[in-house]
Amino acid sequence: MAAARALLLLLAALGPAAAVWPQPLRQLSPPAAARCPLPPGRFRFSYAAGSAVGPGCAVLDEAFQRYRALIFGASLPRLLGASCASGQCVLPPELGKARQLFLASSHAARPACPGDEDDPDFLVLMAVLPGALLTSSLSSLLLQYYVNETEIVDFPRFPHRGLLLDTSRHYLPLKAILQTLDVMAYNKLNVFHWHIVDDPSFPYESFTFPELSKQGAFNAMTHVYTASDVQAVIEYARLRGIRVIAEFDTPGHTLSWGPGAPDLLTPCYLGKDPSGTYGPINPILNSTYQFVTSLFQEVGAVFPDYFLHLGGDEVDFTCWKSNPQIRAFMEEMGFGEDYTKLESFYIQRLLDIISSLGKGYMVWQEVFDNGAKVRPDTIIHVWKNSPPYKEEMANVTKAGYRALLSAPWYLNRISYGQDWMAAYQVEPLDFTGSPEQKDLVIGGEACMWGEYVDVTNLAPRLWPRAGAVAERLWSNATVRNLQDAYVRLASFRCELLRRGVQAQPLFVGYCDHEFDGF
Repeated sequence: MAAARALLLLLAALGPAAAVWPQPLRQLSPPAAARCPLPPGRFRFSYAAGSAVGPGCAVLDEAFQRYRALIFGASLPRLLGASCASGQCVLPPELGKARQLFLASSHAARPACPGDEDDPDFLVLMAVLPGALLTSSLSSLLLQYYVNETEIVDFPRFPHRGLLLDTSRHYLPLKAILQTLDVMAYNKLNVFHWHIVDDPSFPYESFTFPELSKQGAFNAMTHVYTASDVQAVIEYARLRGIRVIAEFDTPGHTLSWGPGAPDLLTPCYLGKDPSGTYGPINPILNSTYQFVTSLFQEVGAVFPDYFLHLGGDEVDFTCWKSNPQIRAFMEEMGFGEDYTKLESFYIQRLLDIISSLGKGYMVWQEVFDNGAKVRPDTIIHVWKNSPPYKEEMANVTKAGYRALLSAPWYLNRISYGQDWMAAYQVEPLDFTGSPEQKDLVIGGEACMWGEYVDVTNLAPRLWPRAGAVAERLWSNATVRNLQDAYVRLASFRCELLRRGVQAQPLFVGYCDHEFDGF
């Protein structure tokens, strides 16, 4: 049985209608389903005979420990006098024979750990694949320590289900990023898009160009991400089935780069004289491309994902137009007054550099709109609402490129009331195009830009609103009932409170487990 149709037999609970978020493809509890107590001291995770994976898969073993703590509480084994390792607890003999919850597998062949969500032969506990396991619904089904027999058929609709965090406009402490990764996992989001630097600050601590953060961070001691911080994020994400894609946006959005990289940015002019201000990266100097080659060699080595996000959006041409050397170069190249051609000149050379490093790239839609020559495997990230994003999705896929949607999912924009509903009702494939074009849509990302978001309001602004995007990208296209979604999302929000996540309310009332983090 292929993973896409694999059945998962769970001992799960909450009565006949557990509120799972995101909603699985199918969830059935037979009318006469067995219901029995689940003594925490007798519960353990175990690998079933013939499982596609076995003991020694660090990703799964760590997930066992994490979800046991979420279900029963982290202190339970100590209180019971149990010794736990690799997700299994060795219990005192007086507690009797342990009940078991098994991993199921449709194939005996063992894939590489942690595996790929698209592997058709990989099935593990709580979902069809490791990424789904790590973001499973088990803990939201186990309440009151009773179990019901439940059958779940589940797999993701889109392979790319992402969340963007902006750490330049406001620095986000490492702890806040790690907690966000936890909640992403609860929502089955599997890509962390780290918009790590931008105009306001350069918090990434580069070992190749240390002056970038020394001169460009808000505070070079307290508001930077060290090499160990970055590795902590990557590993924490990996253990939760989440990829980390870093974005270093150029040639615009680079004002914070200037102090630490002399001659990188374009000097702006007021009449015939320099104004003392700077614009985008200077695209006419060979030293520019030597710099970006060295920087991206480092970035490509630090971030293991195949893809880098190269930005390419919102380039302000005012400074370029004011600079006499730039204007002379434009004339020499035959670009006339079309500065999009100069932008594409820079982008093209950057893309060639990234390709030479063996990396793939994602770019914002302006790179496509301005006609830069990109590789066939380029991912075009659609973020603008003018022209309408549906039109852009049609154009990108008609040209044969894979598309990623974010335009309707800018969660930094807020309004009073149930604004999650607008995000929930988006349909990524609702554009004019052939079935082949629709197949090129790989998913989407919710974006949390940081102009007015820092650690004080990040979690409540994200959750549970980002969950609306998560379900749209995970669940079947037919899962669209707002009332049903409201009931499940409100229940899930209360579960987030129980887990210590400061998720904002969807209703007037209270949760049995109120947030107690104050």
